[in-house]
Amino acid sequence: MLKRFEMDTKQIIKKLKENHNNLTNFIDDLPVDEYEFSFQEKWNAGQHLDHIIKSVAVLTKAFGVPKFILKSKFGMANRNSRTPEVLIDKYLEKLKTAKPTPSRFQPEIINFSKKEKAIKLLHKKVDKLCKRALKFSEKDLDFYILPHPLLGKLTLRELLYFTSYHVKHHDELIKKALKNK
Repeated sequence: MLKRFEMDTKQIIKKLKENHNNLTNFIDDLPVDEYEFSFQEKWNAGQHLDHIIKSVAVLTKAFGVPKFILKSKFGMANRNSRTPEVLIDKYLEKLKTAKPTPSRFQPEIINFSKKEKAIKLLHKKVDKLCKRALKFSEKDLDFYILPHPLLGKLTLRELLYFTSYHVKHHDELIKKALKNK
């Protein structure tokens, strides 16, 4: 049974799409010099975009795995799903001492000329993730778990919460870097 603080799948998906749209709308409006700007050798907007595409792609793939395989390979939850706020706090705390981003999530440079194509790809991946997420019941989202490279084992609900926040976090990083331009 859902606790009062949890969002149901449709609410999570709405927020997930909204946050990804905010990022892509912002990036789409960037002129070439801002899109390619990198502050103190950090990622530029195109690299943030590629990182988000890779992150969503992995989760989309995982949400397509049959449930019996998820259970046999990763097990099942032995606790309730955390709230988005608790999960975000844990993520931000872990970031303080985190190792570099795992290689599979390291971004490539997406040239300005390929920005539009990358944005369309991200929207396609997010839409596919959302469709797959809707195939899971509310109970399933709290039952099945997957590993996260920084946060350890998370329920599917937590991974959706995280993905919704993760894109927002990168949107904020881009905006913060551009203030230093």
